Amino acid sequence: MEVKIRMQRAGDPAQKNYNWRIVAISKCTARDGKVLEILGHYDPSKKPATYKIDTAKVEKWLKNGAQMTDTVRTLFNKTKKQK
Repeated sequence: MEVKIRMQRAGDPAQKNYNWRIVAISKCTARDGKVLEILGHYDPSKKPATYKIDTAKVEKWLKNGAQMTDTVRTLFNKTKKQK
């Protein structure tokens, strides 16, 4: 099973107030499908945008062969620079 670390939309669609979860998910699963593990969150509606990623969990998935999307890679690199 190929695993991707990508974003999953969450929030209130009625108010168009979306935030995103960073998740480990099977490559074949739909964007809002069943996840293997939640790794963090990203909320672009706040000024400035807030995000939090559990780097230990992400690194565990990367060691097991998971691949990150470009957007998640950018947020992950920002998180690592902050520490």
